[in-house]
Amino acid sequence: MLEHQETGLHFGKPQWLRRKLPTGPQYEQVISLLRDGDIHTVCQEAKCPNQWECFSCKTATFLIMGPRCTRNCRFCAVDYGPIGPPDPGEPARVADAAFKLGLSYVVVTSVTRDDLDDGGAVFFAETIRHVRDRLPDAKIEVLIPDFQGNKDALKKVVEARPNVLNHNIETVPSLYPSVRPGADYRCSLELLRQVKEYDPSLITKSGLMLGFGETSAELLKTLQDLVDTGCSMLTLGQYLQPSSRHLAVERFVPPEEFDKWRETALKTGFTQVASGPFVRSSYHAGNLYLNAETDKSMVER
Repeated sequence: MLEHQETGLHFGKPQWLRRKLPTGPQYEQVISLLRDGDIHTVCQEAKCPNQWECFSCKTATFLIMGPRCTRNCRFCAVDYGPIGPPDPGEPARVADAAFKLGLSYVVVTSVTRDDLDDGGAVFFAETIRHVRDRLPDAKIEVLIPDFQGNKDALKKVVEARPNVLNHNIETVPSLYPSVRPGADYRCSLELLRQVKEYDPSLITKSGLMLGFGETSAELLKTLQDLVDTGCSMLTLGQYLQPSSRHLAVERFVPPEEFDKWRETALKTGFTQVASGPFVRSSYHAGNLYLNAETDKSMVER
């Protein structure tokens, strides 16, 4: 394995999307642990540009219910196609992997399983419980699909008591037909609002990718829509085309513009915002949560 590799530098991409990839013993240890434990990660399946950095720091975002999705979003690199039933042993294996990695902040997401009655909500709940058994002091963040608006399914996840519930809005509503044809903008907003109805104390989080062709006015409105649901944490990152089969990038947003959007989001009402070209939903998620808890404790004094 090369000690340093480069990613994000292809024809037409700007200089700020060029970076060195750290690899080494810890990276190889994580790869081996995931392979031997039959564990999937969104880092690998979605071809995240941060996976080398995160694996080298001995962290990963677990992907449950298999590596194939029942939806075929035009921005996502996760494979689409027929899927078998979820593996009932997977929640315990995820907890075991989190324990072996020594994680203090565990992030769990999934493919979308529209073929299941509850969208896989019970598997999120089981994974949370297994992680709590193995790592009682760890904080847990779940990044969930929309469960097709199934409120009972959402309640199963909320009642399992994650520390953060994340659901990505992904883009502005006018672009849903081209970016997320199987999803519904209002359904996603309602999910985030419903979480607060079930448990007002549960932190909610969402994220968007920039570069699809959204306008500033549309983005401002979407940020306000999210704040109006009670969502307090936000991630903003650059969309990068995974392959020629996926949507093309309409615009590469410069880092200084991401900085401005962070300030705008904070002024809109978010308490914690991570914004930058390489930011993804779970990138340094533990730090964002820690900052949120620090701010909360200062307010309560």
